[in-house]
Amino acid sequence: MKKQSRVIGIDPLVDFAFKLLLGSPEHERVTVHFLNSILGTNPRIMRVSFKNPIRGKEYDEDKLSILDILAEDEEGRQYNIEVQTTLPVGMTQRLTFYGARLYVDQVTEGTQYRNLKSAVVICVLSKPLFPLQLEFHSDFRLRDKSGQILTDDLQVHLLELTKLKVKRQNLSKATPLERWGYFLLNASRMTPEEIRELLPDPEFVEAAEILEMIKQTPEKMHEYSARMKLRLDEAARLQYAQEEALEQGREQGREIGREIGREEGKLFGEIRILQELLGIEQATDDQLAGYDLTKLKALSQRLRKKLQSRPK
Repeated sequence: MKKQSRVIGIDPLVDFAFKLLLGSPEHERVTVHFLNSILGTNPRIMRVSFKNPIRGKEYDEDKLSILDILAEDEEGRQYNIEVQTTLPVGMTQRLTFYGARLYVDQVTEGTQYRNLKSAVVICVLSKPLFPLQLEFHSDFRLRDKSGQILTDDLQVHLLELTKLKVKRQNLSKATPLERWGYFLLNASRMTPEEIRELLPDPEFVEAAEILEMIKQTPEKMHEYSARMKLRLDEAARLQYAQEEALEQGREQGREIGREIGREEGKLFGEIRILQELLGIEQATDDQLAGYDLTKLKALSQRLRKKLQSRPK
């Protein structure tokens, strides 16, 4: 009986695994395939070099540092690639800053503007940054509102994985980028054989082997587990902060409600006294309860003016 393989069990969206997957010089062709899938460049990218390849123990178990990937292709174009499983405050500004920094860092003494190369930021997101937009891939560049592009030199590409529509049964008809999205979302729950069957490109097979290598190497597995724990701890911290903020908001709302209640009660009594002085039938609590605070104040002011205008 043929032994069935277990699922890979390594999530490529954990930043340590993500950087090994797309930031390792020994697996350059995986990164080249990923970049060409996103950019569809002409000419296509053939080679990349890594400015910050992952080597040894680069993580810190006590800090939520981001293991992003800095790369350059044979044309000199600059890349910053990262994965985000949360949405930090100022996310769009941060991505813009990364692109601008990649662009400006090319400038040295004697550099001519026309020699500057494109700076490309790529961010894989497991949560939607633009919930109302349906597309899984967003391509931001400097362009006029009519669509006229000023320059391709600054680009921000977002892959919002929750918007991926491709399913297992139609993977064969998917674009290379959609297949990458499927791999990133599902590789941890697939066996190596399933990946070879459904994603037969050699780059996906190699990507699966990288994830298997993490699982089979104690040191790498320790580093992966530490980053996974850090991600879970950060998610729990954010959830706690959100729940605390919600509870504070509820308490403030209750306090405002109590304040309004006291003011409403005061206005109820004031209105009934004014009505009595004017010889008007006094309103009941149920009748006054149909007015909000603004209307109660307006009614009180009208009654006061009416009382003041009566002949002495």
